[in-house]
Amino acid sequence: MKDPQAPSARGLRRAIMAVLGVQACIAALLVAMDLFSALPKPGFPTSPGPTGPSVRPYTPDRHPASPDAPRGRPMADRLTFDGTGARLHLTGKIAPGDAERLMLELSRREHEGTPVRVLDLDSTGGSVHDALAIGRALRAGEIDTEVVDGAICFSACPYIFAGGVARRVEAGGRLGVHQHYFGENTFLPAFMAVKDIQRGQADVMAHLRAMGVDPALMEPAMRTPPEEIYVLDRQELTEFRLVTSAE
Repeated sequence: MKDPQAPSARGLRRAIMAVLGVQACIAALLVAMDLFSALPKPGFPTSPGPTGPSVRPYTPDRHPASPDAPRGRPMADRLTFDGTGARLHLTGKIAPGDAERLMLELSRREHEGTPVRVLDLDSTGGSVHDALAIGRALRAGEIDTEVVDGAICFSACPYIFAGGVARRVEAGGRLGVHQHYFGENTFLPAFMAVKDIQRGQADVMAHLRAMGVDPALMEPAMRTPPEEIYVLDRQELTEFRLVTSAE
């Protein structure tokens, strides 16, 4: 005898299809939200933006934060090298592949008998992976880092700066941090990037610890949205052990 309480096969199929339908609608909504966020907005530049949790240059003109937000100068889309003798000047955004390019430049100067001893930085940030690799190379080569008067070192740039043996920020120099981007301009919804974000933050904290910098630096970084920048004051530069000597 058929149990009147047992669901029919047709009813079970309808329930399963309903659940799948809801999941499909949610997925479509998430994709639509990401697509909408990627569309050009009136009054904003239409050039492509950062595309992942490991790419995060500070672009205040593209992401206006507040009227008093630090304004950087237009910079090249990848690092450029300049300088003679023992000093090398790095300026521009940190692009994927820049770590390898810089290592080749350092090696070339070493072979020519003019090894780099001081690297001064002026960068809005960019590829975290390359910034970490450059920082490790500087420490291995016993190279010092500086942010001179009028220069900036924002976003991923402080991870390069941390690699210096001796680290100095002049009175007019600025060093600032902020959050990772959540896969902007991609088809992946933000929640799918959380694992990568957490792994990236762990890599950064391990790097800071290895360089003798207090990983607590990540607290103001994680509190500051990607479109803003937290500029560290002189006391914080010392407390987080980013500088090795006070100005």
